[in-house]
Amino acid sequence: MGYVIIILKLIIGFSILNVWLVQPQKATRYRGGDAKNIIDEFKAYGFSKSFCYIIGFLKITLALILLFSIYFENLTLLGSLGLAILLLGSVLVHLKIKDPLYKSFPAALFLIMNIIVVWSSF
Repeated sequence: MGYVIIILKLIIGFSILNVWLVQPQKATRYRGGDAKNIIDEFKAYGFSKSFCYIIGFLKITLALILLFSIYFENLTLLGSLGLAILLLGSVLVHLKIKDPLYKSFPAALFLIMNIIVVWSSF
């Protein structure tokens, strides 16, 4: 495994953990609609608070799996492909509610990074 893939895993994993564990209440310019926190963002997408918690649990779990995959390479595909699928969903819901394109940029960037990691695991 190359150093570039390790760096991508670290960036992806810690960034996802940051969004969901450190800054879920923080308003950012990338939140969907006019949301001020992550719960409001899911409401802007038409999703429930429960769905937000489910997605949060999945993203946190997959981010941790991706980080563990630095030492246990057989976890790479599970963590990275799982995150890629969820991030594709993020991009699609930004488009669905007609957010400006810049709001889907972080999800799209992390989707691309996960695709690179998945591709490198073959």
